Parts: sequence; structure tokens; C-alpha cells
Amino acid sequence: MRSDMHVQQGRSEPGPEIWIRGPVPLPEEPPLSPAVATPRRFSWVGVHGGAGVTTLATVYGGQDCGRLWPGPSDPRSVLLVARTHAAGLAAALGALEIFRRGEAPHGLDLDAVVLVADAPGRLPRPLAERVKVIESAIDVYRVPWVPAWRLGELGGRPPRAAVALARLTGRSR
Repeated sequence: MRSDMHVQQGRSEPGPEIWIRGPVPLPEEPPLSPAVATPRRFSWVGVHGGAGVTTLATVYGGQDCGRLWPGPSDPRSVLLVARTHAAGLAAALGALEIFRRGEAPHGLDLDAVVLVADAPGRLPRPLAERVKVIESAIDVYRVPWVPAWRLGELGGRPPRAAVALARLTGRSR
């Protein structure tokens, strides 16, 4: 019997060639155009009051969940938000522990922690050390002190120091 024939119920029919020489080319998928790709949607969740969730959701897009877990119709990708003061960093570590223990609602995907400056300038050493602990567990995006945001001026470009967060959310404007 020829190699391009196979027997089916006593008769010969042409079939696929089973002996192919050389590598088999894989079908190529066309690359996504940046204009076609849509930015990933996130749910912003504050780990304490005054974390800045509403401001970040306004500036970067996504769902403002306040201090609640995302609901069934909200994006399942979560960005936890905390201020960089002692209480905020402690609350961020507590929220990370909830995810680590598997106690967060089923189906949520913790993407990162967003730390919003609680004051202008550098962090004191004890707070910077707590930030390092958080960074050892998950991706951290830092947002600097933005005086215009304090005045409610949320238009314009996101702060240059937070360009990585703008890329993550697709809001580099």
C-alpha cells in the first residue's frame, strides 16, 4: 500500500502524508497592534481609609471599590492601595497576609500594591524598611506626593515618577 493511502472498510482512499521531512512550520499568529490592544482593567481596593483609591481610579482608570472587595461584575485583577505612613504600610501587610492565607474572595487576582506618598519628600528609614518587606512579597508601584491632587486637580498626565503604574494601567496619556 502506498504511504498516501489508508485502508478504510476494505477500500483504499487517499489520506494525509504521514512522513514529512524537516521541521513542521507552526502557524503564525499576527502580532497585536498597540492600537488594537485594550488596557487591562483593575479594581482598586484601599486597605485603609484615605488611601487614595478614588483619586487613582480617576487618574488611571479602573473600578473604584473603596475598601470593599470587588463585586461579581468588577474586574478580578486587584491593585491594593495604601499610604506610606506606618498605619498604611501595616494595613498593606495585613491585606497581603489575607491573600497569602487564601482568605480573599475566590477568583481575585492580586496584581500589585500601590503605595501613595503620605507626604512630600523621602520616607523615614523605618517606613522605607517596611516598604522593602512588601516589595519582597509582590510588585509595588509608588505614587509620589502630587500637590495638584490635593486640590482636586486630577486632569493632565499622571506623575512622571509613576510611569510604571501608567504603563500597567494603560493610562500614560
